[in-house]
Amino acid sequence: MTDFHDKLIAMRRDFHRHPELGFHEARTKSVVADHLRALGLEVHEGVGVVGVLKAGQGNRAIGLRADMDALPIHETSSHDYVSVDAGKMHACGHDGHMTMLLGAAEKLSQDPDFDGTVVFIFQPNEEHGLGAKAMIDEGVLARFPIEEVYAIHNLPGAPEGQISSRTGQICNSESLFEITIHGQGGHASMPQVGVDAITVGAEMVQALQTIVARKLAPGSGAVVSVTEFLTDGQRNVLPGRATLKGDVRARLPEDRKEIERHMRQIATGVALAHGITADVSFVTEFIETINSAGPVEAVYRAGESAGCEVVKNRPPMSFSEDFAHFSDAVPGCFLLLGNGTTGPNSQPLHAADYDFNDALLPIGAAFWVQLVKDRLPARKDRG
Repeated sequence: MTDFHDKLIAMRRDFHRHPELGFHEARTKSVVADHLRALGLEVHEGVGVVGVLKAGQGNRAIGLRADMDALPIHETSSHDYVSVDAGKMHACGHDGHMTMLLGAAEKLSQDPDFDGTVVFIFQPNEEHGLGAKAMIDEGVLARFPIEEVYAIHNLPGAPEGQISSRTGQICNSESLFEITIHGQGGHASMPQVGVDAITVGAEMVQALQTIVARKLAPGSGAVVSVTEFLTDGQRNVLPGRATLKGDVRARLPEDRKEIERHMRQIATGVALAHGITADVSFVTEFIETINSAGPVEAVYRAGESAGCEVVKNRPPMSFSEDFAHFSDAVPGCFLLLGNGTTGPNSQPLHAADYDFNDALLPIGAAFWVQLVKDRLPARKDRG
């Protein structure tokens, strides 16, 4: 193990010990900004942190993005760098994502063998799908114009250091829905007098499952999940109000829009059949993540040059990523980096005993460096 690797491990484990939730990453942002400044980068702090590194005379620029936020999960790991904040932990590997990018910034600042500008983007609040849009709304892409943008996410269960991606849709959208049923409460012994919101809600839950099963093409990859059923009922009181909440995943914008249309139709129709009304809220925070062909091919080449196993045209992931807002604005590539197949490194993302694989730190940093040198090649007549 090298001194550089040891340094990255110490940094990653420090981030792990001090997790911070979305839009509350104060300490994390300070550590990132201080490290970038120490490397001599131009640093800008706002919603997130941006580091700018220029070399040569080239006017091309690319963006590399890492997410910073943790999750509201109580860690059950037994290693010696567990979270010091009960109920919060880095259960998705954002601690590792930041560290790999900081490692790349260090290597590139020490040996700036490229021609152009690298914009290092450290983004808050990925988990709720709000951080990328907040940075864009703040003007990050206007202030630091980039031609391409890239992001890495670790993938438990995939071989250590394996890179995989695909052109086109790589991650699903996520939409949150809420259906409020306005019935008529009453005495549990006389259900005929009112309109029991639980009965109406149960009918809606069943009907919502027909959207994917009967309204979309087989193999669409869409998912409709009711995750909460809340009422104002009591032991002997039939509820007059019920709220259904849930989550929708889709691979295509047209499927997402069809799901919303059918959901509103079902909620209105079932409520009307019982002589009551229902309101529907359908909000999409994570749009579909779409990779552009050029950046994907660049990732494949850089991965192979960095000595990584590269899997091309991998199946899309069912989870959602707010990197989608960056790659919607600028051609980009979201790629997966295998976290390992055994132990805590193979535990699912968001599991209370998940851990990022420290062996990936120099691998990810080396990949970023190779990608920069490939996309912003140094001019032969420099220096």
